[in-house]
Amino acid sequence: MPDVFADLVGQDEAVAELRRAAAAAAAVLRAGAADRARTLVAVGDADSALAGHAAPGGVDPAAGMTHAWIFTGPPGSGRSVAARAFAAALQCVHGTGCGECPGCRTTMGGTHADVRLVVPEGLSIGVNEMRALVLRAASTPSGGRWQVVVIEDADRLTEAAGNALLKAIEEPPPRTVFLLCAPSTHPDDISVTIRSRCRVVPLRQPPAAAVAEVLVRRDGIAPDVAQWAAAAAQGHVGRARRLARDPEARKRREAVLAVPRRLTGVGAAFDAASALIEAAEAEAEAAVTEADAAERAALETALGAGGTGRGASGAIRGAAGQLKELEKRQKSRATRAQRDALDRALVDLAGFYRDALTMALRAPVAPVHTDTAALAGAGAQKWDAEGALRRLEAVLACRSAIEANVKPRIAVEAMMLALWKG
Repeated sequence: MPDVFADLVGQDEAVAELRRAAAAAAAVLRAGAADRARTLVAVGDADSALAGHAAPGGVDPAAGMTHAWIFTGPPGSGRSVAARAFAAALQCVHGTGCGECPGCRTTMGGTHADVRLVVPEGLSIGVNEMRALVLRAASTPSGGRWQVVVIEDADRLTEAAGNALLKAIEEPPPRTVFLLCAPSTHPDDISVTIRSRCRVVPLRQPPAAAVAEVLVRRDGIAPDVAQWAAAAAQGHVGRARRLARDPEARKRREAVLAVPRRLTGVGAAFDAASALIEAAEAEAEAAVTEADAAERAALETALGAGGTGRGASGAIRGAAGQLKELEKRQKSRATRAQRDALDRALVDLAGFYRDALTMALRAPVAPVHTDTAALAGAGAQKWDAEGALRRLEAVLACRSAIEANVKPRIAVEAMMLALWKG
């Protein structure tokens, strides 16, 4: 089995930094064990207690390690992959992230008792969830190494949740490490006060060649398909894998890239907007329906549904509040899934207009979408560089509007009209 950093594609500098930090963290543990052993010797316990626990000579155990980290980078750069891999390296019995020991395996599998993983399903991470997480993270590690808290999409923290997390980072427990993932260190993504107390690990968009190599090596995808998917996904490993393996994902992409041909008038622009929104809704519904049904069935069973004993019917009637809260969470998750699906479509559309722009400028760069290069070339001749740039900016403005909580349908309709008008 490869080590835990093997799937962090095209991030050699970040991997080197994280390896050094993991080694320093292991040195901290060894130094702590040596100190405890010296205490035992000082009170007359066995001299052999010191054997094998000395910190490396001349090395500061704390060098390279700190209690709070922020992983930043564009979508697909591997922020959450880096955070999970680092968490595994901290739990590794060798301090290297070997990928073979129980600490590495359980962390990467999501079952380690001392690793808390926060993956927001809705639009935000609330204060109650964060307070509960901080309280649990303050406990002593059951495995004797570190309590690790991984927060994916830390930019979704509400203000109150961010304040709860800040207090924990300002006064951290001695053996707790916080790993946050965010698109950038801009105040809109992560508060300045949290940022100032964390070490930042910047990640970059991995090159298409590196993504293709991973798809071939790890997923067994044919090299030509892997190269096409890596380019079409613009360096996003997860999207590249979906495009290479999922025919439905390829069909959705083809429908999105057909949008520029459909924009022949105002009515066609509104029709294209409706089609894009409905496709995102259908994709999101397919993604969450099974999980929603399973969650509701599990909750109803826990509350006594189907029971025949005394009080069972009364218990399920009294559970209306809990079921309503579950429905609220599921609705938020569905909204998030819809916006994520829509954003993937907008990224593909932006790639098309980027191709048209580079062709209009005769820039010596490869196209993102090789299968629509001819259409992008025709657009470049029709619109010229300025027109292609305006259209690309319209797509990016739509993404920004949706991130700012503008209703997706309004934002997409405005974008389609801008694309038609040029």
